[in-house]
Amino acid sequence: MPARKYELNNPFNLDNDTAYQAWRERKLEGYPGRVEDLIVEVNDPCHLTKAEHEAIHSRCRKTNMAIYAGPTGNDPDKAIPRLLGDQFGLNKLDCNMGADGDGITTLQVVDSEWRGSYIPYTNRPIHWHTDGYYNRPEQQVRGLLLHCVAPAVKGGENALLDHEIAYIHLRDANPDYIRALSMAEVMTIPPNVENGIELRPARSGPVFSLLPDGNLHMRYTARTRSIEWHPDPHVREAAGALTALLVSDSRYIFRATLQPGQGLISNNVLHDRTGFDEDGEHRRQLYRLRYYQRMN
Repeated sequence: MPARKYELNNPFNLDNDTAYQAWRERKLEGYPGRVEDLIVEVNDPCHLTKAEHEAIHSRCRKTNMAIYAGPTGNDPDKAIPRLLGDQFGLNKLDCNMGADGDGITTLQVVDSEWRGSYIPYTNRPIHWHTDGYYNRPEQQVRGLLLHCVAPAVKGGENALLDHEIAYIHLRDANPDYIRALSMAEVMTIPPNVENGIELRPARSGPVFSLLPDGNLHMRYTARTRSIEWHPDPHVREAAGALTALLVSDSRYIFRATLQPGQGLISNNVLHDRTGFDEDGEHRRQLYRLRYYQRMN
């Protein structure tokens, strides 16, 4: 992660351990110990009070994520998550292939159409990832909002890990892990080809990078099929150390099953999803909003 002159005091500059240690101490001091500490009760997610807004914002400043719990229940109105995101400066949606016409993706089991061949539209588990890891470099997903309309009968739990905590874990273990995972073409995602037609070319990029505002960005997937990692020996070690963290019982990994009217708002933290069961009366439905911005 090369440092430009104006980044010399950035804590993510590997040549400035003093700045890193000071930031690390602030980051870990008072870090939440339970998923309940991330939850903010709100009366109207479309019109937050000043106190509710600050409660969500303060959690995101500390952990890059918060869970709001509103009274909207099974109301399927997409304006609920859209307006909530607007209040944090999130409005540039990533209109990905799976999104509806308004840029918001409806996540539910689909047995037909092309969506049925993609895991988010099935009830199968989804491994650890950040959203949009296959996007162009100029279209990285920096913000993510998940809003629950209806949960599954059983399962569908998300595990959540602040990407800055993952960075600390790896840098403390060996700063060369960060150097390796910050290389420009360290992780290559294969092209998306359907029926002989290339829908998306192969995409290469770093795992860790710095945004123009100096914040840390992470691009990652735990999938293994066809993923190409750079041959640098530290890359394999770093990827293994990250995998070990993600499968551990670390106190920094939170687990939550969103309930109707609840949502996760985040700076695209690491997350996964367990498999789930449905029946004729209970079908899991979430809305997913991917943004090109971080929260502000």
